[in-house]
Amino acid sequence: MSWARDAVSAIRKIVLIEDRVVALTEQVKHLAEGYTELDRRLLRLEAKFDLIEKMTVRGRRALPEKSTHHKGSRKSE
Repeated sequence: MSWARDAVSAIRKIVLIEDRVVALTEQVKHLAEGYTELDRRLLRLEAKFDLIEKMTVRGRRALPEKSTHHKGSRKSE
C-alpha cells in the first residue's frame, strides 16, 4: 500500500501548491492595484508641476531696460 500513501502525499502537495498559487495571485492583484494608484498620483503631480511651470513662464516679464538717467546728473532745464 505504499503507492496509496504516495498518491495521497502527491495530492496533498498539489493542494498546497494550489493554495499558494491562489495566495500569490491575491498578492499580485494587491500590488497591481498599488502600482496603479501610485501611477495615478504621479500623473497628477506631473500635471501640477507642468501647470506651475506654465504659470511662472507666463508671469515672467523681461527685465526693464537700464535707465540712462543717473542719480547725480540733471536734465537741462
